[in-house]
Amino acid sequence: MSETHFGFATVPLEEKQRRVDDVFRTVALVTAVDPPKNDRPFELIDVAGGTGDVAFRVVAAGGSGTRATVVDVNEEMLAVGREHAVERALEDVVSFTAGNAEDLPVADRGYEAYSIAFGIRNVSRIERALAEAFRVLKLGGRFVCLEFSSVDVPGLDALYELYSFNLIPALGRAVVGNAEPYRYLVESIRRFPKPEAFAAMLRAAGFRRASYRRMSGGIVALHSGWRL
Repeated sequence: MSETHFGFATVPLEEKQRRVDDVFRTVALVTAVDPPKNDRPFELIDVAGGTGDVAFRVVAAGGSGTRATVVDVNEEMLAVGREHAVERALEDVVSFTAGNAEDLPVADRGYEAYSIAFGIRNVSRIERALAEAFRVLKLGGRFVCLEFSSVDVPGLDALYELYSFNLIPALGRAVVGNAEPYRYLVESIRRFPKPEAFAAMLRAAGFRRASYRRMSGGIVALHSGWRL
């Protein structure tokens, strides 16, 4: 069975893919990227998106000029993404490159949009990753980030804390025999900056009109900023 890293733990590749697929059901990130529907050239860089889910959706939503580059540190995930691109006959418009969010292997100012979904909380130096995002975006380019956040509904917040720190690891142990990957998931969500603090980090990196939108009671937040 193929395995991949989820945080600092190793989990079956199929299990990580299932989790990723579940959260990618939202179209909010693709809508925020907003690729043009005509043939105008539009380049997206999707970071930590190895299997290509976001890239495929953006290309499908855009016109004939829309292209995407997927960057991920995990070669196994990239291999899955390349296979999916071939299956979808999208290998000419979606490319896959090994690289780290803190040191992207691409040129300056080459992209109209930068997306990262459920990956930035795993970056060691978030400030460095944001600086790289700013570097690779063209003037007028948009940074879009979908990430787990903190619940902001009174009453639901305490229930979510109880569920996430007790039930999720227990379910992981019962289903796959190992609670650690799930415990890491919960802890990484708790460590990630609150939405307003992350917006301040975006502004510090040079982005303008930094904003966020809470979804699902705050469980997920969509963050945005512009290079202007």
